[in-house]
Amino acid sequence: MDILVFIAAALVPLIFGAIWYNPKFGFGNAWLKASGITNKYARGANMPVVMGFMLLFSSMLTLSLTRSTIHQNAFESLFYDDPEFSNVNSETGKYIADFYDRYGEKHRSFGHGALHGILTGLFMALPFIASGALFERRGFKYIAIHAGYWTISCAIMGGIICAFYKT
Repeated sequence: MDILVFIAAALVPLIFGAIWYNPKFGFGNAWLKASGITNKYARGANMPVVMGFMLLFSSMLTLSLTRSTIHQNAFESLFYDDPEFSNVNSETGKYIADFYDRYGEKHRSFGHGALHGILTGLFMALPFIASGALFERRGFKYIAIHAGYWTISCAIMGGIICAFYKT
């Protein structure tokens, strides 16, 4: 994977989160109220540890989004166990090269990646967040704030991956 694209996509949730959850121009105050956390309690977090884990989880999400935003990866995965996969002069190698010549750039735009990011947010992040929130007796606002954050983060990440990652 292109390391610069990977880093850019993985940093999106951290950068966007600083805006989204900011009390001055984001949903920070609404999030604190909806979660029942005080400002003092929130400031007491060990931020280097929090941000380190956030970067780890964002990196994991970036890897996952790469598989769902770039359709060509699914085609290529069909040949991973073929002994001729890495031989560009083999029949398999020529078939793969021909596929990429014809379809390598199909559906490779920021908008297409953002669409898949939105779908990931709505059909994966939202159910995870809402399920936990329901058992924790959190309200709609709590769910909407977190699901909105992850849906938009995934949209931006998917757009970056799909538009700039080179196969």
